[in-house]
Order: sequence, then structure tokens, then C-alpha cells
Amino acid sequence: MSDTPGVSVVIPVRNEAGNIEPLVTEIERALTPTGRFEIVYVNDGSTDGTARELARLSVTRPWLREIQHAQSCGQSAAVRTGVRAARAPVIITLDGDGQNDPSFMPAFVSKLAEAGPRCGLVQGQRVGRKDTGFKRFQSRIANRVRSSVLNDGTRDTGCGFKCFPREVYLSLPYFDALHRFMPALIRREGLEMAYVDVIDRPRLTGVSNYGFFDRLWVGIVDLMGVRWLIKRRKRVPVATEASR
Repeated sequence: MSDTPGVSVVIPVRNEAGNIEPLVTEIERALTPTGRFEIVYVNDGSTDGTARELARLSVTRPWLREIQHAQSCGQSAAVRTGVRAARAPVIITLDGDGQNDPSFMPAFVSKLAEAGPRCGLVQGQRVGRKDTGFKRFQSRIANRVRSSVLNDGTRDTGCGFKCFPREVYLSLPYFDALHRFMPALIRREGLEMAYVDVIDRPRLTGVSNYGFFDRLWVGIVDLMGVRWLIKRRKRVPVATEASR
């Protein structure tokens, strides 16, 4: 039997020591019945006990891996590092704060398989958001602006819960907010999408590492860049081998 996992769970984290063990335990419970898997934590320059927690837990969990960034490079860079290091052909990403419930992961994998080879992404869509009222307000505005500009057919592209083929992700143009614009770029490649509604949960411990102005001003620049990329690709070629 091959030791290659069927699914790699990629989790970018920065200063999430208190959330590591509960999340690892939930992922283990959700995926153990489905077959071989691995968890790839990308420690994005944490200064708390995140590295110690991961080292402690990995002693009894050979499928738990940690990749470290010497300094924080941001969520998209951490996701890319994790996907490149992953050993499985199918990737699941989720946030490291515990707001994404791992019990939904088998549904993501099943949805990707059912959708077939033309599906490039299964996007999570949060239900019952547990963020502050201000954060929900900013997300609604951002999603409306993004949808009107890109027409990406997704109401919650900011949800970190995603499932996709590793090779599809690595074929996308990379920039420092890729994780927020994957639906638009998947459609740009002529691929299809599927969706899974997920119950949002309160953060387990700690505070968010991402602020309003970080998302707002950088997001506007990136939004225009993604729109330019889409406009530049007028037609997706469909090639078939000629019969002799």
C-alpha cells in the first residue's frame, strides 16, 4: 500500500498556540475514517508557543508536519508554501483559529470527486458568521464590490475553507492575496466550481492577526490586478487530438 496521503490539509498560522491541539484533534477525528491524510501547518513567523505545540503533537502523529517561515510573509504566501510541500493530490485549506469546523472536510472531498475533472475548486461558504458586527459589515461590502467587478459567482470568497487539486492551484498566477481571489482565477482558467455551506464558529482562543486596513487598501489594488488578468485572457483554448 502506498504511503502517499490522499488528502493534505494545509493550515497557515501565526501566533495560534492555543488553537493547535483542539484543531488537530478535530481534523484527526474527521479524516481518519476516510483514509490516509496529512496536516501541513505553515508557521508564518509566530512568536508565541506555536512551534512548541506543533513539535509536541508531532511526536505521536507522524502525519503532522510543520513548515516554518523565519518571518511573517502573509496568508497567501503561507498557503503556497504549504501546498508546494504537500504530498497529496488533493488539498484542503482552512484557517488556524478554529472557526472552520473540520467535520465538513469529508463533504469537501466528496464534492470535488463528484464534480469531476473539470472542477478546479470547492469553495466553502459560511453560514451564521460569528465575527463582530463591524467585521461582518466590512465582509459584506467587500464581497459585493468583488462580485460586481469580477463576477466570480461566489458570495463568500474570503472563507478559508477550500478544497482543490494541488496541480490546479500551482498552475494559477501567484500574488500576495491569491487565496481571496481563487474563484475568479479558477473561472479564468475555464474550470468549474462547487460549493459547500459550512457553519461558522467563534474563534477558539486568541485574536485575529488580520486588520481592516490591511484588507481594504491592499484588496482594492489586488482586485484591479485580478480584473486585469481576467481581461487579458479572452479565450480559453480547448484542444483535442486530431484523428488519423
